[in-house]
Amino acid sequence: MLKLRCPNCGFVADETELSCGGEAHVKRFGPGSSDEEFESYLFLKKNPKGVHFERWRHSYGCGKWFHAVRCTASQEVFGTYSAQVEGPPRELFDEISRRRPGWSHKD
Repeated sequence: MLKLRCPNCGFVADETELSCGGEAHVKRFGPGSSDEEFESYLFLKKNPKGVHFERWRHSYGCGKWFHAVRCTASQEVFGTYSAQVEGPPRELFDEISRRRPGWSHKD
C-alpha cells in the first residue's frame, strides 16, 4: 500500500486517506488563452512509467494539498513537499539521483 507523509501536518497516511489530484506543477492558463494552451492544460498530461511528480490531498486528515514524487512502476516514494512552491526542492532531485543514477528531470 502507498504511504505518504503529509508535509503540512506531518502524519504518514496510507492511500485510503488521500486523494490523488494528478500531475503536479501544471501551468494553468487564464482568460484569453489560445485553444492550444487550454487543450494542453485540460488533456495533455504526462503519464510516465517511472519518476512522477503528483498532487495529493490529505482528505481524511488536515485536508490540505501537497506534492509527492514517486515511481509509478514500483510505488517507491522519494519524498513529499508543500504545494505552495513553484517547483520541487533541490534536495528531492538529489535524492532521486542518488537512488536512480543516471536519472534526469525533463521538462
